[in-house]
Amino acid sequence: LMSLSRIEQSEGQNRFKFEVEPLAPVVNEVINSCSMLANQSNIALKHNCPGELYATVNAPLLEQALSNLVDNAIKYSRSGGEVTLSCFSEDDFAVIAVIDTGCGIEEEHLPRLFERFYRVDKARSRKCGGSGLGLAIVKHIVQIHQGHVDVASVPGKGSTFTLRFPLRLKG
Repeated sequence: LMSLSRIEQSEGQNRFKFEVEPLAPVVNEVINSCSMLANQSNIALKHNCPGELYATVNAPLLEQALSNLVDNAIKYSRSGGEVTLSCFSEDDFAVIAVIDTGCGIEEEHLPRLFERFYRVDKARSRKCGGSGLGLAIVKHIVQIHQGHVDVASVPGKGSTFTLRFPLRLKG
């Protein structure tokens, strides 16, 4: 809750330092930090992020957002599933997609998914240790990067969370 509050209070105030950095090291750090949970859950953790893809980012914040998404993807996937981070550029945007083969999310929940404290499955979230804040944190971190996050999901097939932010920040 404190992390979300700090991020929300800093939005629009330019309190975070942004630098042009390659995205691959950020993605690699997320893969490394989430690999133990993935191994314990028998989830294959894959990534595809070209080394030449650079964007203006705050690396620790972006890492936090991606870690939240990957952690959720692992927790809501069945044993033998797969989580993939894919990075590419599209027009003037850096795009990072977190794709899982998990349980998916019913369409009725998608509009509220990034609200603080919103949980799709309250019983399972409590069992997995969810607070309902992770996706709200992701949304605000992406907004600080002057971008947006989308989700597409098919129940029983999996979800794709897509972060889009300018390759170069304006202002």
